[in-house]
Amino acid sequence: MLFASLAIAGDFEEGMKFVLSKDYTKAMQSFRKAANEGNADAQFNLGVLYSRGRGVPQDHEQAAKWYRRAAEQGDAPAQSMLGYMYLKGQGVAQDYQQAMFWYFRAADSGYAVAQYNLGVMYAKGQGVEKDYRHALSWYLKAAEQGHAPAQAIMGFMYLKGQGVEQDDQQAATWYRKAAEQGYAEAQYALGVLYAKGRGVAQSNQEAASWYRKAAEQGNADAQFNLGIMFAAGEGVAQDYRQAASFYRQAADQGYARAQFKLGVANAKGRGIPEDAYEAAAWYRKAAEQGYAPAQFNLGVMYATGKGVLRDDRQAVSWYRQAAEQGDPDAQYNLGVRYDTGRGIEKDTQQAVAWYRKAAEQGYARAQYSVGVKYDTGQGVPHDYAQALAWYLKAAEQGHAGAQTNLGVLYYNGNGVKQDYVEADKWFSIASADGYEDAKENRELMEKLMTPMQIGDARREADEWASAHQR
Repeated sequence: MLFASLAIAGDFEEGMKFVLSKDYTKAMQSFRKAANEGNADAQFNLGVLYSRGRGVPQDHEQAAKWYRRAAEQGDAPAQSMLGYMYLKGQGVAQDYQQAMFWYFRAADSGYAVAQYNLGVMYAKGQGVEKDYRHALSWYLKAAEQGHAPAQAIMGFMYLKGQGVEQDDQQAATWYRKAAEQGYAEAQYALGVLYAKGRGVAQSNQEAASWYRKAAEQGNADAQFNLGIMFAAGEGVAQDYRQAASFYRQAADQGYARAQFKLGVANAKGRGIPEDAYEAAAWYRKAAEQGYAPAQFNLGVMYATGKGVLRDDRQAVSWYRQAAEQGDPDAQYNLGVRYDTGRGIEKDTQQAVAWYRKAAEQGYARAQYSVGVKYDTGQGVPHDYAQALAWYLKAAEQGHAGAQTNLGVLYYNGNGVKQDYVEADKWFSIASADGYEDAKENRELMEKLMTPMQIGDARREADEWASAHQR
């Protein structure tokens, strides 16, 4: 028996040497000899090789078979992996109960990975009723052993108040534990906390530092956020080249917002040479993932023929995709297309419908357009009161056209009591922005007014301007 055990140990050790030299075929041979003699470590390693397809064709059934042999001998890593196989249905029929059974066996022996995975199952309600408190208890067991993913998820639980009272400081503490172990997701999350001043003193410099650590490990969220910081000069010296570089790193991983930002950088020549064709290509990548701002910008490029062949129908198609996601720019532009019949059959009622969607989000140009439609009775019943209401919304945001039309309504007494002072006030406000129609209207208006009325109107215009300084 002594000889047999020595032979087993020798085969296993030989197998490990072959693994380190990446000769997986010979490693498989050595592990198999030891595994057939009952060596649990070798059985586990055979499972790993079959699972990864190293030294043999990938075979999840064989992997599960060897994991089970080791697991039945009490090998905690094998028990945990067998639980994972049942969880994912790899090599065995998916069975959450069996997954929990094997995770429990490994977790009870103190195996942190299994403890963490049990927490995940409780958090997701897999094989058991969703229970954040139970999830937290298992995460904590793993976290206290230094398991970085568990520490990070503890941070998340405290941040969101799941299974525990919400506590930003505790969230930061746990994220830091994982981040200091080099766990990229925690480094990114800690960066976010510093950027927002949650649980830690707000510091853009610290945020950038942690983003960089995560970004260097390939974390796309961190790469994107670091790009934003370089573009804005927050926490780092403003550097459009660095911004574009980090956007590119995230964009190459398929990160839609970074693809959009890279498109903007190409379109404006910020940090990289101006290139409308590259801009369109990056917008398309993000747009095809459903990112509304990119869909809108791609629509603009088709409408103007920049970076792509001009195509009004394509412009409408991309505007619609963004508009249906609630993008107000796209909703307004789609309204304009229905209004003018460019790229789509003219339909004033549809134009009003899309203008209204954007207007209800506070989009001034759309509010003005809805006002015009009620003012003229196009696509909606003629209604001066509605026109007045929509003009006022846009006027308060500084839309000179709406301010002028508001003045006209007060001058004519349409939808409101005639008021020359109020009319002249709005003409004066619009005139201050250089709006020629308003200037002409004001000159005509003031010929009908007394000096006192003109003085009142100018005073009210000045008060409005003071209250609305940009």
